[in-house]
Amino acid sequence: QVHLVESGGGLVQPGGSLRLTCSASGSTFDPSFMAWFRQTPGNDRDLFGAISWYTDSTYFAEDAKGRFTISKDVAKNTVYLDIVDLKPEDTAVYYCNGRIGATILYPWGQGTRVTVSS
Repeated sequence: QVHLVESGGGLVQPGGSLRLTCSASGSTFDPSFMAWFRQTPGNDRDLFGAISWYTDSTYFAEDAKGRFTISKDVAKNTVYLDIVDLKPEDTAVYYCNGRIGATILYPWGQGTRVTVSS
């Protein structure tokens, strides 16, 4: 079974930046894409970006373009999310997961909380 661990969140002032990390373990880890999601209280987990595991293709939702970068280290089974110019509306719990099409592949991790506030 694959185990996902997200880390790197915290309290950041508006305009700051963060790198979130998603580490995967388990012998069956073989995603088509690794995606990042975020969830705010009372709302669903929303997909906003993804990276192909076997190419360098990335995808971002329209409102996530420009301030978010997704990268990966295949040898370490790790995906990164870099966020710059953080805004209060970026406050959320961030999760990663594998996807094939619209199918979520693995059990959800605990997420990492990002709070953007002065």
